Amino acid sequence: MRTYARAGVFRTTLQSLFALHSYRARSRISVVDGEVKMKLAFLLWMASVMPQPASDQICLAATVYLEARSEPARGQMAVAEVALRRRESGRWGSDVCAVVNAPGQFALSHTSKNFVFDTPDAWQEAWKIAGRAIDIWSLPSNQRKFVVPHADHFVVADSASPAWIKGPPLATIGAHNFYRIN
Repeated sequence: MRTYARAGVFRTTLQSLFALHSYRARSRISVVDGEVKMKLAFLLWMASVMPQPASDQICLAATVYLEARSEPARGQMAVAEVALRRRESGRWGSDVCAVVNAPGQFALSHTSKNFVFDTPDAWQEAWKIAGRAIDIWSLPSNQRKFVVPHADHFVVADSASPAWIKGPPLATIGAHNFYRIN
């Protein structure tokens, strides 16, 4: 597999960075009942110092967690696909972190940097989904299998309808409607 997490490199690097920068991260990481709880600010900092593809996986996992942690794996993968499709288009940025931090586009751009990722199981699932999505997206386009082909936007199904919605969704998965706008 292509992602650092599967090769063990990311875990080792992450553990090293935790140790090396613990003085800086004390206010951003806490351990409660033996589980590490991280602030969004820490994850964004980690993404800024890690090489690709690890930084992309951090940003994508954080987005999946914030947008769809209560959704089944299929819904989480669909959210990841939208972010990766936007990266591929180049309209919102050239890497995943730029895409998901584009103003007003994903929860990552408007969630408080003090937000605490306090559900380790949901974070672990978001991490796996992000890694799997990045692996799929590294394949030639004709070999990729999509959950929501062509979708480049999504919205929570029971929320107010944004002005950009121009017709029925391509798919509804869990609490999200997926659309092709561009």
